[in-house]
Amino acid sequence: MRYLAWLTLLQGIALALPSRSNNESSPTIDLAYSKYQGIRLPGGVDEYLGMRYAAPPLGDLRFRAPQDPNTNGTLESATAYGPLCIGTDEADTPGELSEDCLFINVFKPSTATSQAKLPVWLFIQGGGYAENSNANYNGTTVIQESGYGIVFVTFNYRVGALGFLASERVRENGDLNPGLLDQRKALEWVKENIEQFGGDPDHIVIHGVSAGAGSVAYHLTAYGGKDDNLFIGAVVESSFWPTQRTVAGLEFQFDRFANETGCLDDDTDPLDCLRQQDIATIQKANTASPFPGGSSSPLPDWYWLPVTDGTLVPEELYDAFDQGNFIKVPLLVGDDTTEGSGFAYNATNSSDVSRFFINNYPHLTSQQLEDINSAYPPGKSIPRHAAFFGSSSAAYGDATFTCPGNHVTESAAKFSPNAVWNYRVNIMDESNLAGGYGVPHTFELPAIFGAGSTGTLSSTSSYLSYNAEIIPVTMHYFISFIQTLDPNTYRYHTAPEWQNWGSGERLRLQTNDTAMEVVPESSFQDCALWRSLGETMEV
Repeated sequence: MRYLAWLTLLQGIALALPSRSNNESSPTIDLAYSKYQGIRLPGGVDEYLGMRYAAPPLGDLRFRAPQDPNTNGTLESATAYGPLCIGTDEADTPGELSEDCLFINVFKPSTATSQAKLPVWLFIQGGGYAENSNANYNGTTVIQESGYGIVFVTFNYRVGALGFLASERVRENGDLNPGLLDQRKALEWVKENIEQFGGDPDHIVIHGVSAGAGSVAYHLTAYGGKDDNLFIGAVVESSFWPTQRTVAGLEFQFDRFANETGCLDDDTDPLDCLRQQDIATIQKANTASPFPGGSSSPLPDWYWLPVTDGTLVPEELYDAFDQGNFIKVPLLVGDDTTEGSGFAYNATNSSDVSRFFINNYPHLTSQQLEDINSAYPPGKSIPRHAAFFGSSSAAYGDATFTCPGNHVTESAAKFSPNAVWNYRVNIMDESNLAGGYGVPHTFELPAIFGAGSTGTLSSTSSYLSYNAEIIPVTMHYFISFIQTLDPNTYRYHTAPEWQNWGSGERLRLQTNDTAMEVVPESSFQDCALWRSLGETMEV
């Protein structure tokens, strides 16, 4: 069975090491603007790492939309990942973090030719728009488990102030939301070039996690839902919807940033000044600060974020999905049981919960804060946390992840009732439970891509033992959706049929107990609360 391929990883085969046993160990690809030399892995997969999909966003291109990569007539190495995009509170680290970071990675079956027309899995990493945090996932295992029937792609995009600085001055002398525009550029690059790697440019499925899933929502609603045929399906994994402010509402942020970099001077254009600053100066101001009306205890969780710009992001996400202003494609949408546990304030009382929310959403009224506390009273005690941690965790998880995902699901099901599937991850890990975190945000990632494919195993060791059985179940649902736009077509032989959303049904992914379940009525009520608070929270 195809599931055996992932076991080879766990048995110590170094999939990242190239095979040097034949003259084809260094395959090449011609992308017209550049030729790249990749690596042939022993498992029948070629990887092309660190290819440029856009020009370096430096100098005059800082705070602007990405441009086409420069033409280079030489053979470029594509054997190592490029540096990640430097983000909030990060230091320039040569080879690891950089402003010059717009790189893309492609994994393909070694035997796939340009005529193969294989489905394409395009993964958008998360990181709260503050960092590149799910970077450089290895696509070898999912390619093998698909029967060498897909092409897998990952990439970096600008984050923090470099990706989401907003002001009317940026609109006039730059571009708003360059981080999202980077993603758009990567989607266009894949559409134009993936055939060379054996992929089908007409069968691209985008998959985002956390802020990457929030980004998928922005691409579904981009330009009012205009379909540029960049993808035919989407996976929305723990969709991250923090505040989405207007440009006018973020002028204070621009002024603070320009002032701390020495560029708030009436005699010069601050954007021209900012483009002349070195990255160290930029990073000193690329930090979080209290929002007007908030305090520094705690600081806002997310500070540099996508903004309503009237074009790429024409309206708030909730409104766009309410009004049907999104691309109607098959969707896979889901979240984890305790989404907020990794982000919530360790609150000791209801006042702490209120302070946590007011620092992230400073325009909430006293009555609205009371409504939140009423909807999320303290429950049973949670190990290693204060009495109201569970309240803060549940409230934040619903507001930021679960309810946005359910809203996408409900909205899409109105138009395509047979092409929308929802899930809840309930994979129990003893260390998470002992630490009081339950089933936290995106814990299923190793089950989707295979243990070891997402980086270190130290935090996911249960997938090597008592949670190992959930890997093939989860992975093959996702592979099947990528290949056929239906998670059931090639589901694992022990996996149950995954039914559509209907009136509120979802799949519970749980080791040895995966099954359909009905979404509790209380969840709909809680989500209605957050929807009613949306207008205030977005200010």
